[in-house]
Amino acid sequence: MISARYAQTASILTNGNVLVAGGSSVMGGTLSSAVYNPSIGLWTTSGNLNTARMFHTQVILTNGNVLVAGGTTDSNSGLSSAEVYNPSTGRWTTTGDMSNARFYHTASILTNGNVLVAGGTTDSNSGLSSAEVYNPSTGRWTTTGDMISARYAHTASILPNGDVLVTGGITDSNSGLSSAEVYNPSTGRWTTIGDMSNARTFHTQVTLTNGNVLVTGGTTDSNSGLSSAEVYNPSTGLWTTIGTMSSARFYHTASILTNGNVLVAGGVNGSTAFSSAEMYNASTGRWTTTGDMSSARYAHTASILKNGNVLVSGGVSGNIIILSSAEIYG
Repeated sequence: MISARYAQTASILTNGNVLVAGGSSVMGGTLSSAVYNPSIGLWTTSGNLNTARMFHTQVILTNGNVLVAGGTTDSNSGLSSAEVYNPSTGRWTTTGDMSNARFYHTASILTNGNVLVAGGTTDSNSGLSSAEVYNPSTGRWTTTGDMISARYAHTASILPNGDVLVTGGITDSNSGLSSAEVYNPSTGRWTTIGDMSNARTFHTQVTLTNGNVLVTGGTTDSNSGLSSAEVYNPSTGLWTTIGTMSSARFYHTASILTNGNVLVAGGVNGSTAFSSAEMYNASTGRWTTTGDMSSARYAHTASILKNGNVLVSGGVSGNIIILSSAEIYG
């Protein structure tokens, strides 16, 4: 990338390019954004954000624009601001503020094109239970039902029926949550489902091609990683533990490949950052190791390119060096 960063966000634009926005440099939150063009293998700078932010969220809207919401500039106080990127002009414009400042939250595109933002924290000390919905047509946010458990550093994914599954996170201590809940966009209400077998935060969560949800790794205490993984079946409402990863890790990435398998890359355990990667075979439920990355990294991003390859960018290395490097798996 053009500048080193971690805790940034990344999205695949409709033209196949990758937009990376915000994150933290040596001096804290950054305004900069950059675009990677896979056709020529080059990065170019794009318009600056209006507000420097890290640990924010970023989603592609149905019109191809990109919504960035919340985050923090200093890891101490959250932001309520949001802005929209227009790929045609390369510029960011502010949109309506959220009702709550928040970072370490989640953002999910609903089937009607609106965006659900849930949880997060305003100060890294206590979680939020609040949730709100962004309407791209009006540029406004409306509050919706609160989650049953306040949480931040959790994960969220869309289920086949359009509901949103939220798992894990932290409430008001350094201990992870095992609880999970589901949001119904039609009613605006949350319902609890069975707990995961492990409490976890800073984990990953992806919806598999069969509609089940894979949760991997994470940590219970923000220091020691987990190697465990489990799968949620929306049809039965049950969790099933599966084979463990070869390395316990959190702050890693998980990407669904075109063949339905899941690539997990990087992460950290204690003070050890990983260059290792491993593959989950959704058909067998087993893990196998695959080629290492060139650089150990965590708090990075991973993006599935249109050719099926995976672009990994930025992050932090084991010696606490913020990375500008990027590499491709495939």
